[in-house]
Amino acid sequence: MPTTGTEGAAAQKYTAPALEKGLDILELLSTEDAGLMQTDIARQLNRSVSEIFRMLVVLQARGYVAQNPETDRYMLTTRLFEIAHRTPLIKRLTALSGPVMQGLARDVNQSVHLVVISGDVVLVVGQVDSPGNNIMSVRLGARIEMWRASSGRVIMAHLPEEALTDALARVPLPAELNEATLRRDLARIRETGHEVRDSFIVRGVVNISAPVIDHTGWAIAAMTVPYIERFQDTVTFEECRAALLRATTMLTRNLGGGIARDTGQGLPDDPDTALDHRD
Repeated sequence: MPTTGTEGAAAQKYTAPALEKGLDILELLSTEDAGLMQTDIARQLNRSVSEIFRMLVVLQARGYVAQNPETDRYMLTTRLFEIAHRTPLIKRLTALSGPVMQGLARDVNQSVHLVVISGDVVLVVGQVDSPGNNIMSVRLGARIEMWRASSGRVIMAHLPEEALTDALARVPLPAELNEATLRRDLARIRETGHEVRDSFIVRGVVNISAPVIDHTGWAIAAMTVPYIERFQDTVTFEECRAALLRATTMLTRNLGGGIARDTGQGLPDDPDTALDHRD
């Protein structure tokens, strides 16, 4: 959000060029899975190589970036991810969700992951693999486009209108999706309380995603099962969906949540009743 008035004046008065250069490097590297050469970083940030070199030396010494000795490319380490997990919110969320997700993965023989909104993307902060041999999972720490993730859509469907409007203004929609269609989808998600849809990324995978609500009554995260159908599965799709809803209900209650602001209703005593709303 652009600053105006006194906030804008303060932002111009209190600049920190070195800090801004360091943050620019971190943000750039966060978009590059294979890393970048020092010259590539300098060119993309419109900085001199010597400027970038000094910043990279400091960032490497502090453990935020690492250099591949074979390619000389610089990549982000997990340092920022580790720091993020120290925040009270993420720390409590991951601590409470761990046992719930492990139990869910074991009961339905499917992988499960937990995401939060981080800026313009969704960030995977929890991941448990299926105990079986065939696994469909999402990498812990993965950053996924908000509108190409069921979890992102589920979270945004359970946030106040101003948060949704801000996200739509900041984050471009995929070419195949328009705002009117998205808003209809989000309204349906709010009505059913969860989403079931084909994966945006992998053919044959069906995402089952439900929100985790905190004490404010708004979504703080979303738990998702990327469901894969196996021959001779003993757990049906409907049983898997019911189990996911029980898990998110349990986590919501553990976080002190449970009030759906758009309806004014609390969570059902039996989460299986949520299955009455068919997608």
